[in-house]
Amino acid sequence: MEVKDLKPELIWKCFDEITKVPRPSCHEEQIRDFLLKFAKENNIPVKTDKVGNVVMSKAATPGHENAPTVILQAHMDMVAEKNGDVAHDFLKDPIETYVDGDWVKARGTTLGADNGIGMAAAMAVMLDKNLVHGPVEALFTINEEIGLEGAQNLGKDMITGKMLINLDSEDDGEIFVGCAGGIDTTADFTYKRSYSPENFKYFRISCTGLLGGHSGGDIHLGRANANKIIARVIWECSQKWDITVCSIEGGNLRNAIPREANAIFGIHADHEQELARHIKKYHQEVLNEYEGVEPQLELAIEECERPEFCMDSESSITLVRAIYSAPHGVYSMSRDIEGLVETSTNLASVKMVDDQTIRVTTSQRSSVESRKYDMAGQVEAHFQLAGAKVYHSDGYPGWAPNMKSPIMKMSAEAYEELFGVRPAIKAIHAGLECGLFLAKYPHLDMVSFGPTMTGVHSPDEKLLIPTVDKFWKHLCRVLEKVAMS
Repeated sequence: MEVKDLKPELIWKCFDEITKVPRPSCHEEQIRDFLLKFAKENNIPVKTDKVGNVVMSKAATPGHENAPTVILQAHMDMVAEKNGDVAHDFLKDPIETYVDGDWVKARGTTLGADNGIGMAAAMAVMLDKNLVHGPVEALFTINEEIGLEGAQNLGKDMITGKMLINLDSEDDGEIFVGCAGGIDTTADFTYKRSYSPENFKYFRISCTGLLGGHSGGDIHLGRANANKIIARVIWECSQKWDITVCSIEGGNLRNAIPREANAIFGIHADHEQELARHIKKYHQEVLNEYEGVEPQLELAIEECERPEFCMDSESSITLVRAIYSAPHGVYSMSRDIEGLVETSTNLASVKMVDDQTIRVTTSQRSSVESRKYDMAGQVEAHFQLAGAKVYHSDGYPGWAPNMKSPIMKMSAEAYEELFGVRPAIKAIHAGLECGLFLAKYPHLDMVSFGPTMTGVHSPDEKLLIPTVDKFWKHLCRVLEKVAMS
């Protein structure tokens, strides 16, 4: 069975069409054109703003014109992650989806259900002539995954609604009414190139097979960080022998826990056998440490040709020490909501920018605004001690829960009426665009819900088929309840 043949047909057909359109973050031109074409072909009023956000609108079902306008919101872009052995151009190639039992998956890449299924739901509402609803606006924002750019720069008068349903959550049976704010902290290290010693042997060490995942939603699971594993082994080697580091890279996006990392380093030929024994021992130790957490963890080392250049010894060891000792993971838990991470930091990526610069990217999240800046300050101080030039992004605010929210009440009632179970009311440690919308439109009454997906921001991303049907029925019932209110 193909994705387009799944039920309910309307939402899955829209999702299937979305997966065929390249839409990595910062490159939403094709998906924007797709949305505008969709609106034109179906005679749906549509407008855009100067940054590229798109808003479609649909008049109320006759008799419900005076109901509150509901905004359905999703983001256009997707995280572009793939396995190292997969040849996929995210700027040109469609996502290769397939059905595996109760799940929809992609072949070796991110699926883009985050937030393609939210887009599909909003498009399906625009198309469905059988729904009962008040006025509806569908807002599709750009560049959510990299910097929430669309929400930050939403044009004036693009939306008029009083209620907003964010369609970017990942757990059936849960309604979210709050989220963490975030900020990025970047450290640039400079180094000098020198010729690689000729009496050394050179090796490429790589860490692969990690689960990775969302740096907000999965940070509490204790998964391994590939950057930390590679930095640790090189640091341990540096404590035993003279080494030289030629390159070190790992991770990709600021909001993804790094799944893969590698480095090329050299060691005097006299210590080759000792190195082999040490790596074997270290590999077993790491496997033991992450037993039951990282079942596919692989640490491999292979001899490689001598690179012409390496980093100067002082800079390379300073860099390795800084990565190895950098904070990563959960910093504190919420005192208000049981099980919710309050504050965390993600050591996201290490990149060789050019022949003189290595960039380390991190992101901090917190549901407490002052703690967000405190965590970012600690990371800044850490890298300053290592001599790096450190700077921060503008960041984005959190979304404080409103436990008296009418849309929350109606959403919870709708779910219980449909499925006989009271949904959990929660806040999420991941960032949502809701905080930025609230800053611009303080009157907004908001919730977020969606179907179940796992492994988001990694090639293991998958979407649970039965929950999409529930998600669609829930959304339709909420729109009906608002119309009747």
